[in-house]
Amino acid sequence: MSDTTLKNGVNALVEQIDSRVASFFNSCVHCGMCADACLFYTETGDPKYTPIHKLEPMRRVWKRNFTFWGKLAAMVGLSKPITDEELKEWEPLVYDSCTLCARCPMVGPVGNDIAYMISKERAGMVAAGHAPPGLKGATVRAVEIGSPMGATWKTVQAQIRHTEEDTGLKIPVDQQGADYMAIMSGMETVNFPEYLGSLARIFKQAGVSWTLCSDAVEATNSGIQIGSPDIAAELVQRIVDGAEKLGVKYVISPECGHAYMAIRWSGPNLIGRPYKFKVIHILELLDQLREEGRLRTEGMEDERVTFHDPCQLVRRGGVLEQPRRLLKMVASNYVDMPDPGVWNWCCGGGGGVSANERADALRIKVFSRKKAQLDAVGGVDKLVTSCSNCRIVMEDAVDAYNLNFKIFGMAETIAAHLPSDTKTAESGESSS
Repeated sequence: MSDTTLKNGVNALVEQIDSRVASFFNSCVHCGMCADACLFYTETGDPKYTPIHKLEPMRRVWKRNFTFWGKLAAMVGLSKPITDEELKEWEPLVYDSCTLCARCPMVGPVGNDIAYMISKERAGMVAAGHAPPGLKGATVRAVEIGSPMGATWKTVQAQIRHTEEDTGLKIPVDQQGADYMAIMSGMETVNFPEYLGSLARIFKQAGVSWTLCSDAVEATNSGIQIGSPDIAAELVQRIVDGAEKLGVKYVISPECGHAYMAIRWSGPNLIGRPYKFKVIHILELLDQLREEGRLRTEGMEDERVTFHDPCQLVRRGGVLEQPRRLLKMVASNYVDMPDPGVWNWCCGGGGGVSANERADALRIKVFSRKKAQLDAVGGVDKLVTSCSNCRIVMEDAVDAYNLNFKIFGMAETIAAHLPSDTKTAESGESSS
């Protein structure tokens, strides 16, 4: 690494230390309570995974540049500046062992938002050239191709054709003046195409005016995951431009936790202005349709069903009761795992960890926390979640742990119980 690159990284860390970060460092009482809230610590017992410890490079930069004693120590040569070797040493801790799940801020006595601080620290790491190769590749694809998984609009068009053949329903594209614009994560485009068909069937029944946008279908924001505010803003702007071009009233965040956080909560700050539309998560919309009597289902599942709360959706987004109300429409034997809702444990692959192949073994290991939650209720037949990233991560872990249950998305779970006359266009109807 050149001295210039290291300097850029340190300068980026300095720039990321805003009043929130400074107050968090200043108020930390070094209690260590954050450790027991982090599955990377609880499932490994390794103290290096204590959340606050992962922030040591940024803490040193803060102390040296923003505190009286730190500045004095630097002036007389009693403190050393951060080195490239130290940034390289900390990089796996910052990217491999933090999913930005934000469980640790809930247990500390002063509420320091360590997930927020980690995201800031990642900005310095990126500027210094230290980020996992897998996450770098995903981010390059997001910028250059439009999707971190390399799914182009042609890929989406192919899925649209298959969905229209399967459902007999027309998938609306670039419909000017539609009420809702749906976006999808690359995971839904590539791995879970049933999501789009489920939307088509549900919206047909509920009479929802909706569309896809050919210029803005990808919801995943790799810029936030890797810690680049500029790239994060560029990816948000694509969605904003698409929504404002079509004049929609709402953008529907898909079943992807961090995509919801990025477009709903971080987006306006990233682009520096409010939206001309509202953002709603698909679960919020489905629950709203349920409440209005526009979403009807038939039949109940007798299997034992539970729900995995995605961190960004529940803990950081407040979408807590909607999935449970929706599941009660179709599941007679629903059970919550221990630590439900805002206290839920991460799947282990959020915050870009799943895009970082180097971390695969570690995320599989820490899934033991989720397994313990499932064991505590005596196991389940079916697990439903509302995040495609959580879903693919847990499917990997289910295979690794040889567990015996299936995982489904919420939209497809609800769509499977639509009255038979609205499931498909077998009746000869179509939707637009």
